[in-house]
Amino acid sequence: MTEPTHATMESHPDILAMRERHTWAEQAATTPVAQAVEAISLITGLYLAASPWIVGFNGMLTLAVTNLITGVAYAVLMGGFGHAYERTHGMAWAAALLGVWAIIAPWVVSGSVATMRTIISNVIVGAVALVLALFASSQAKAKAATPGRGGSSARAGR
Repeated sequence: MTEPTHATMESHPDILAMRERHTWAEQAATTPVAQAVEAISLITGLYLAASPWIVGFNGMLTLAVTNLITGVAYAVLMGGFGHAYERTHGMAWAAALLGVWAIIAPWVVSGSVATMRTIISNVIVGAVALVLALFASSQAKAKAATPGRGGSSARAGR
């Protein structure tokens, strides 16, 4: 009779793939480009949240509240990438939508808030937010498409 072979948990293909993804995520989050994108994104979100008071349109309550909520949400979403890179970069499209919302908000929110300074402020910060989010999203897609990363290609070796 043959003896049964017992594989250890450390040699299980799913554990090995998970370790590889974790190592990749750590390396990706510590690159200078990823850190710069995260830092600029945090500053962008904080500026968007504080822009009614910086630019001086805090009297326009609907746009001020919209920018405050959108800016905080953007900063929290993009700031999470450094801590949970692998799980959050797939959600960078949501941050891109927040950037688009910041661009169109002066024309969409109620009230007469589409003044020159609100439009300039929101369009510039929204465009920067959109570009940063699209860059983060493209980095996630590029890493996910790398052979040996992600769901189906990691299991192909079974």
